Amino acid sequence: MKLIIDTDPGIDDAMAIAYAAAAPEIDLIGLTTVFGNTHVHQSSRNARFLVDKLGLDIPVAQGAAYPQGTGHHAPSEHVHGPEGFGDITDIPEIGANHDLNATEFLVEMARRHKGELTVCAIGPLTNIAAAMRLDPEFSQNIKQLVIMGGAVFCPGNITEHAEANIYHDALAANEVFAAPPATVVVGLDVTLKTLYKSADFDGLAQRSPDMGAFLRDISVFYLKFYKDIGGLEGCGLHDSTAVIACTHGTMFEMVETGVEVIVGGTESGATRPDSTRPAVLVCRDVDGAGVVDLFTRQVASLP
Repeated sequence: MKLIIDTDPGIDDAMAIAYAAAAPEIDLIGLTTVFGNTHVHQSSRNARFLVDKLGLDIPVAQGAAYPQGTGHHAPSEHVHGPEGFGDITDIPEIGANHDLNATEFLVEMARRHKGELTVCAIGPLTNIAAAMRLDPEFSQNIKQLVIMGGAVFCPGNITEHAEANIYHDALAANEVFAAPPATVVVGLDVTLKTLYKSADFDGLAQRSPDMGAFLRDISVFYLKFYKDIGGLEGCGLHDSTAVIACTHGTMFEMVETGVEVIVGGTESGATRPDSTRPAVLVCRDVDGAGVVDLFTRQVASLP
């Protein structure tokens, strides 16, 4: 599967990118970056750092710095740390961004790999909405869009109504769901059923002393957030679960429904079933233990 990950690294983004690099059934052909967990220049730096660390020869195309229609974004430092990788703050600038911006790169790759390309969006949907606007054929050119976002049948996490990726650009998300490509939604309905615990990270580090140890080290901050805020003994494999859904759809129970995104007000970012909208596949349940095991086995194969 030819895959582009649209990402805002981010601790769980780093985990997802590592999984995609390790999975033999995935041909990762590029990363596009967006604001979200960090400012976009940090997202791009972190993405290039990960590409180098994983020994990949793929481009990183920088995308949106702010939500649609605004000029401000406050990163999730309390969740991912000041530079996106928890307590690790000395992250080198390696290489350079692609000459095309994220929107242009997505459109170009969709044309080049028409009918073959999966885009996995694990940050706000600003770049995806922009690609759909730039090229009206973008939605038909890609094979599928897999979104880590939403809380269609469960409470949110950034507010009681909304999941963070959708909340950070509800306007763009609503635009995507108004006329979506073939889409799978992997939201909090399933990602909180894939808890990865401190002992899991320790085991991963033993088997993968470079990449696994790096993921263990950056996860300390993340695990503390989950413990302090939610009382959870582990973190959800949010973004990794979405990447796994790209190739292992049989591990998920999905329902078909349209989705409305509330824009503005106290419920902004809420994702609600809407039968009047074009249908997408929303993951409602998952083999959580199977996802955790698959993630571990693949990432443990890395150096």
